[in-house]
Amino acid sequence: MPIFRVEIAGVPVEIRCRFSETEAFLKDFRTDKEPLLSIEPKESDLSKIQEGFDFLCRRAGFEPVQKTDVALENSAIHTLLAETLTEFDVIAMHGSALSMDGEAYVFTAKSGTGKSTHARLWREVFGNRVWMVNDDKPMLKVAEEGVTVYGSPWKGKHGLGRNASAPLKAIVKLERDAENRITPLSAADAYPTLFGQCFSSEKPVVARRIAEMEKRILNTVPFYKLGCNMDPEAAKIAYEGMNQGQDR
Repeated sequence: MPIFRVEIAGVPVEIRCRFSETEAFLKDFRTDKEPLLSIEPKESDLSKIQEGFDFLCRRAGFEPVQKTDVALENSAIHTLLAETLTEFDVIAMHGSALSMDGEAYVFTAKSGTGKSTHARLWREVFGNRVWMVNDDKPMLKVAEEGVTVYGSPWKGKHGLGRNASAPLKAIVKLERDAENRITPLSAADAYPTLFGQCFSSEKPVVARRIAEMEKRILNTVPFYKLGCNMDPEAAKIAYEGMNQGQDR
């Protein structure tokens, strides 16, 4: 059984797993720091991941497919981490996070809307001012002084991201539109998007921690709605709309 340590969102974690592939997947986040918690997925955790996958397939009208044990272990570790890291004011999110000029922007949307494509436009338009924090499942550390976005090993199908962090500047809800436009969202209007894109749990104590962090994020982080096409102009309009009146 591979036993090793990783650091996720500033929290050292001991990982106990069954497969060397899992250890290789997490290698960029290895650490020698003393762990503050331990994760060891059980067979029941893997079964629960498969059951969730089966449910989603049936709801979408597809016949469920059995995932490999390696894939199930990988997903189970993410779920267990997402639950236990709430003890350290860390919330897992689904989105594409990039850093520009030292500040992070998180783009959220339904799958297939174009989060990764829009992030790519920022890299094309702004060049080396931009780097990817995480293209699928960033971690948000919610502190009194603000929110910090951390990379995670779960970087999406393109594998874009790194073991690094940046202070969160804004969260952006993406929608397809023929015309590029960006508008601020109130906390009330932003809540459904944040709730839908953050990790959720059926465990009452974890769900309560998540709700508290979501409230703090809504009260401290600007939210925007970006209607965009996939022209490079979309990146310029998004950035300028979130940085009006600031000297750069």
